[in-house]
Amino acid sequence: MLDAKFVRDNIDLVRQALANRGASWDIDRFLELDAERRRLIAKTESRQAARNAASKEIGALMKAGDAAAAEALKEQVRGLNDEIAGLEEALAAVDAATRDLLLTIPNIPHESVPVGPDESANVEVRRWGTPPAFDFEPKAHWDLGPELGIIDFERGVKLAKSRFVVLGRDGARLNRALINFMLEEHAKRGYTEWSLPALANAETLLGTGQLPKFEEDLFKTSEGLYLIPTAEVQLTNLHRDEVLDASALPLKYCAYTPCFREEAGAAGRDTRGMIRVHQFDKVELVKLTTPESSLDELEGMVADAEHILQALGLAYRVVVLCTGDMGFSSAKTYDIEVWLPSYGGYKEISSCSDCWDFQARRASIKYRDPAAFKGSRFVHTLNGSGLAVGRTLVAVLENYQQPDGSVVVPEALRPYMGGQEVIRPAG
Repeated sequence: MLDAKFVRDNIDLVRQALANRGASWDIDRFLELDAERRRLIAKTESRQAARNAASKEIGALMKAGDAAAAEALKEQVRGLNDEIAGLEEALAAVDAATRDLLLTIPNIPHESVPVGPDESANVEVRRWGTPPAFDFEPKAHWDLGPELGIIDFERGVKLAKSRFVVLGRDGARLNRALINFMLEEHAKRGYTEWSLPALANAETLLGTGQLPKFEEDLFKTSEGLYLIPTAEVQLTNLHRDEVLDASALPLKYCAYTPCFREEAGAAGRDTRGMIRVHQFDKVELVKLTTPESSLDELEGMVADAEHILQALGLAYRVVVLCTGDMGFSSAKTYDIEVWLPSYGGYKEISSCSDCWDFQARRASIKYRDPAAFKGSRFVHTLNGSGLAVGRTLVAVLENYQQPDGSVVVPEALRPYMGGQEVIRPAG
């Protein structure tokens, strides 16, 4: 959420930021509410001043023995009290409407973010590794997995519905190995692991920006709880309504959770295979830090996610997203895209975002540093995939496949699979 004063004082900047994002937001309504708020405050203050003056005069009249005049002023004060109560009620309604409106405005892109309408304007930053050159026709994971007996799409539909997947045998082992490997590697790089609920309340999702704007993309229970779309939701909100000590920052957290997305706006996109499904596993990274270190911590988070791909020997590239392709809460985002033979190109496997103080303002997460400033300030929050487990499994299968249909297990994963070196068809 943006600060109302910031929007009011930087209205041209906000208009340009919205235009750069290709986003619509009712600025005129905000300005109307803001003007009405200031009018109500001024009127309330004038009535309060009149009441205070009348109250003082009542005291003087009582001392002078003029009870009739004092009683007349008391009646006037009672009328002022009623008017002030009405003004305060109207002001509370305007403040609530302003907050509701501000909850729907996207974050302001950082000045370093390239301006563009969509992913075509994203800028490649670097590449690592070389895509494999096969001397045979490589298979897509949606063919390779079922042939190995480790991915079952039909049973996923039978047990749930389309875009749910069943992993069996070495597929389940590989998935678990990836999760454990990622968590162990991030722990070595200073992240504290958490185990979190897979359900979140509305206030929690409001804090990170999924609500109210993206409710249609969430699975909701009859009790008003939501299945989390990412562990970012829970990890960031661990410190909701808290004031942290600057000496504890940055906080670096990670968690494995199942993630659930209705993907209401993704019809027709990547519906084959495991790239876009309703339930998937992910290891998430979150940082809470100071404004001064925010962008450096983003670069570090990207490096932490890259480390996993490098350890697995998977070719990838890093791109910085343009204004029109960024997420709602992000001020700057890097996508890491892994090479997938089935696509003949790179596909997102991690998105690392610096949300600046946008989420912290919504969730009221602050820090204090008495040596540097008085009071408290909002922290900066960052989040990133470290990595999307299902997409990493897909990348391993497709990039490490062999002519006989088997798949070589990357060396880094073998300790997590009991030393197994090759995945072969069952039987």
